Amino acid sequence: MKTRFSVHIKRYLVYRWLFCGVCFQCVFPKDPPNPRLTLDQGDKRLSYDRNCSHTVLFQESNHLFIGGINHVLQVDVDSGQKILKNFTLSSEICAEKSCENVVTVIEQFQNCTFVCGTNGENPRCWKLYPGENYTLTMEGTGISPHTCTQNSLSLVADGDLYAAAPLYNDGTLLQFRRKAGNRISLWMHDQWLSEPTFISSFLAKRNDDTMNEKIYVLFREKNSDTSPEADPWISRVARVCKVDEGGPKQFLQNIWSSFLKARLVCGIPNESLYFNRLQDVFVLHAENWTDSRVYALFSSSWNFTAVCIYSLEALDGVFERSSFKDYNKEIPTPRPGTCVQNSKSLPIPTLQIIKDYPEMNDWIHPIHKDTPFFTSTDSYTKIAVDRVNASDGHVHNVLLLATDKGTILKVLEDDYKAFIISETHLTSGSAPIQSMKLDSERKKLFVGYPDQMAVFDLQRCQDYNASCGDCVLARDPYCAWTEHGCMSQTKGIQNIANGSTSECSRSLGRIKRDLRSPPLVSLRIQHTVPTDVPFYLSCPVESHHATYRWEHKEKNSTCQKTQSECLFLIPAMTKDDYGTYKCMSHERDYTKVVKEYKLIPEPVLSTAVQRRAQEWISIFVTVVFYICCL
Repeated sequence: MKTRFSVHIKRYLVYRWLFCGVCFQCVFPKDPPNPRLTLDQGDKRLSYDRNCSHTVLFQESNHLFIGGINHVLQVDVDSGQKILKNFTLSSEICAEKSCENVVTVIEQFQNCTFVCGTNGENPRCWKLYPGENYTLTMEGTGISPHTCTQNSLSLVADGDLYAAAPLYNDGTLLQFRRKAGNRISLWMHDQWLSEPTFISSFLAKRNDDTMNEKIYVLFREKNSDTSPEADPWISRVARVCKVDEGGPKQFLQNIWSSFLKARLVCGIPNESLYFNRLQDVFVLHAENWTDSRVYALFSSSWNFTAVCIYSLEALDGVFERSSFKDYNKEIPTPRPGTCVQNSKSLPIPTLQIIKDYPEMNDWIHPIHKDTPFFTSTDSYTKIAVDRVNASDGHVHNVLLLATDKGTILKVLEDDYKAFIISETHLTSGSAPIQSMKLDSERKKLFVGYPDQMAVFDLQRCQDYNASCGDCVLARDPYCAWTEHGCMSQTKGIQNIANGSTSECSRSLGRIKRDLRSPPLVSLRIQHTVPTDVPFYLSCPVESHHATYRWEHKEKNSTCQKTQSECLFLIPAMTKDDYGTYKCMSHERDYTKVVKEYKLIPEPVLSTAVQRRAQEWISIFVTVVFYICCL
């Protein structure tokens, strides 16, 4: 009883500590905490008159394939031309089970577009050909789930198809398997995972050492620790050798002979606060596999979100050097998990550890061990990362985070610190984003919603086109200031390192057109205001990182700030309240006039004019009253 009571007290203190708002910034610092800009992209949709409540995206060259219910939509991303391929079920299947054929897999496999779907809870796969033709190719059990609510993933690597999907329609026997291709089919030992949810898988290419290439699988599984303070889920990374052919006939035949797994950590280890629920993964591959980065999106039991970044070399090092959990004897040779040309010749002691002790003792930590790269109180669903060659001659990474409200967060990775460039609304609604596909070559992000597809342009430099200062303050590596304004070019004025606008002044000799401040003509507004009446002024909040003030007759006043406007209220106009008001913004080393008002008093009429006006008003009121009473 005492132990349980202490657990509850500990949990209460942790939650109070997190939610009080006083200590949260100390634990998970966010500087700055908000997106610099809130933008509305407008209507850039790929609309389709079909139910696509379960969206699967796949891109091959300039063709985007969108999987939905009973169809695949093929879109030419350059011309916008669409081809619809129907995958409706026969009446015999509909009579017995669900009529829905939800497309869950689209891959390029065996020189064709390979499509698999639930097929009325009887998974099937097809090959698509140019035009509208397709042919049934194989049973889809273990490749596609039986229903769209069941967990699954797929991967094609070097001519082999890997997949994770339940073997049975009740969702059981969910494993990661090699299903088809050049090598034999392999599956997992039943005891290796506990109620897994697979998130992502990828092949790490080694151009100079193909035999040691490995497939990595990221997932979360049920935590074996059932104590009250433990999270019910644990995030994992597993790996297998690409050349794995399974064990010999007497042991682990047709089962992965190189399978190992390790815990993936994101949080504050010193405080025992972890984000244990892996949500999504994006791998930024490099020419040398050791330079590749794994970006992982997590959620927590207290409804916070985090992004942690991992070095693939360090991640792989855990599998190479860690001891095996709960195994205390001498490690045999070859070391379990080693890639060999003929896995069927591996000795039994090596395979015995793979079977009984596949988990590594060491945990996989992010590049910065003490804190996540990014944390938020908002809920995020998807992540993508683009590598950008910027005007400063350096390569910068930009994270694209999808929210459950349908917006995209654009985040600059600045020396492992997050600078939030913008949050963009892509559609008028607030539906959660279900899928994303990055086209790095065209600098576009295809975003799948329940009933539509949106295209996010990563090079929206027109959003910072007001001046050189606005362009530089954005710190957007896609953009730079040129003689034509803020443009998506690699040559121009930009300061991605710190956003200082002093570069604008130093570079005037190279840039002919200086628009450091927008012309005030378009910003001036004149109002005629009578005395003794309340009046308020407003100007747009262009940057959430700027401070705003109102200037009037050499006096400065703070504004009443809303999410989108800076307001100034005059309770009752007096003689001293007339004149010029300027809404000023200050950000870093840049100050500008956002809006300017001129308030003038209402003209004073002569006594005769006032008497004549009153007579006409009296006549008008009498006429209106007479008409209303007829």
